Amino acid sequence: MWRKASVAAVLALAVGYFYHGSPDLPEQILQYVSLPNFQTSSQSLTGQNSLEQVISTAWEALITLPTRQWSKVAVGVNACVDVVVSGVGLLQALAVDPGTGRDHEVLHSKEDLKEAFIHYMGRGAAAERFFSDREAFQRIARAAAEYPNAKLYVGGNAALIAQKLATYPDLMVLLCGPVGPKLHEMLDEQIIVPPDSLQETDEFHLILEYKAGEKWGSTQAPQANRFIFSHDVSNGKMSSLETFVASLEEFQPELVVLSGLHMMDGQGRELWEERLKEAVSAIADIRKDIPIHLELASMTDKDYMNSIMQEQVMPIVSSIGLNEQELLFLSQAGEGPHAELAAWKGIPDVGRVSDILLWILEQHGRTDPSSEADLTRIHFHTLAYHILVTVDGYWGNQVAAVLAGARVACTQACGLQSVDVSKVELKAPLEFHSSHTEPREQLSLNPAEPVTVWHRGNVTFHFTPVLVCKRPLRTVGLGDAISAEGLLYSELLTQQPI
Repeated sequence: MWRKASVAAVLALAVGYFYHGSPDLPEQILQYVSLPNFQTSSQSLTGQNSLEQVISTAWEALITLPTRQWSKVAVGVNACVDVVVSGVGLLQALAVDPGTGRDHEVLHSKEDLKEAFIHYMGRGAAAERFFSDREAFQRIARAAAEYPNAKLYVGGNAALIAQKLATYPDLMVLLCGPVGPKLHEMLDEQIIVPPDSLQETDEFHLILEYKAGEKWGSTQAPQANRFIFSHDVSNGKMSSLETFVASLEEFQPELVVLSGLHMMDGQGRELWEERLKEAVSAIADIRKDIPIHLELASMTDKDYMNSIMQEQVMPIVSSIGLNEQELLFLSQAGEGPHAELAAWKGIPDVGRVSDILLWILEQHGRTDPSSEADLTRIHFHTLAYHILVTVDGYWGNQVAAVLAGARVACTQACGLQSVDVSKVELKAPLEFHSSHTEPREQLSLNPAEPVTVWHRGNVTFHFTPVLVCKRPLRTVGLGDAISAEGLLYSELLTQQPI
């Protein structure tokens, strides 16, 4: 053994000596000698880093604000305090043993919580559920608040979107939702909260986070994500919606952002059916010339989703934001394209995503100019890439908008102000198709101009990769930040009425 080691050492010295006199010689020697190919590995790593650097540099050049920017945005109606803890750590502290995963539309016990958490952790997927037992939820919430390193954050889609918008000093932001004393203290000073939105106690949501590769029992997370649950009555009934709509007359916004409909999911048909009619009636009172963006979130009730989609909410909003799970569930609920898929496997196929996005706009949007529907824009986001799709003639600056959404997904996940290419990686496909079925177009990504654009009829698709954070610090609120940033860089074209 020692003789072999000595020969290897002498050979290495010889190669070094000859290389000093003839740099080309090692290539000749390596044809006959089997040594680890460090050069190839280094070149591969350098190439990968340079690809991400090219995309990051392109972002800075291509992300420009629109000619006409929003000056007032009103956001409602879900708001709360997020208690963020290690999911595995909290469940262990609750003396719950790992087991097999199983999804539950509504959580009734610690056992349901454990099974649903394992179900989604094993898929690396985000989800949100209602916890029906108030006393059991409060016991879990107390344990979460006392758990080491538990953190309190602004929570609720509306409040998170308002926080993101408030980072732009020239923008006035109105937030309506159940705002308790702790949440009010944490909100940006620039955010205006109407007095009728203030309440004596806060609503708390528990965020159980897990890291990529984290294990619990036989379950291992393929990527970092979170599981959210709450017993939230105020948000669950969208109790602030009428206050929100009433406040718009005085505030006079140029854009309305609406979220929180998912909080009625799991409450039972009797509650949501009547409340949804009231919500639609309230939303319909918003002036027709003000665009409305609807931010969707995790749901499980197909009848409820169908009511939102078909005759209720979707036709009266101008824009929606959603992720891959919400997109597939929407198609399953409406028996749309690829509804036979139980779940996405790995990175969602671009062609399939494109098919569902087109179907939504054709069925529930204004692809037909004679349609009475208002929906003309969808901002889709998944871990590896984003797609912004618009009906032609209604929205401008969408290249910058989709890029801005991808950039904020990268920086916020890493907890940075700007991109650090050493902390991110490219996971998006470099080649893909415009549809899963024929006829379809073969498309590719140019990292120097990282937006691929294609058309299907009068609908334009903008695809861009995300530089995925290798070690994300926080995953909660990324979708809200993506939609907020995309809206900030979007411009409503004046020649077409909403």
